[in-house]
Amino acid sequence: MAVTLTESAARHVTRYLGKRGKGVGVRLGVKTTGCSGLAYKLEYVDEFAPEDVVFEDHGVKVLVDPKSLAYIDGTQLDFVREGLNEGFKFNNPNERDRCGCGESFRI
Repeated sequence: MAVTLTESAARHVTRYLGKRGKGVGVRLGVKTTGCSGLAYKLEYVDEFAPEDVVFEDHGVKVLVDPKSLAYIDGTQLDFVREGLNEGFKFNNPNERDRCGCGESFRI
């Protein structure tokens, strides 16, 4: 089981945590929502929770709650720029379908 980051995502997280002046990494999870059923949650984390499963890639820690791990195992977190927009992109091999607006997915 693993969750990884591209170099671009790791650089972005490291820069952001530096600007914040605190933080141990990012927490990646899923929540039930949207027309396809699941949506990604991503937040910066200041401390570990006892149940966190911790992955480290390019020097950045990614924390995942055990319930979400089944849905995002194998996911690679990327940070991309597309035209004037930039943001995180989730490359999840478990996705079977994504809603038209891109906000939710199905396994």
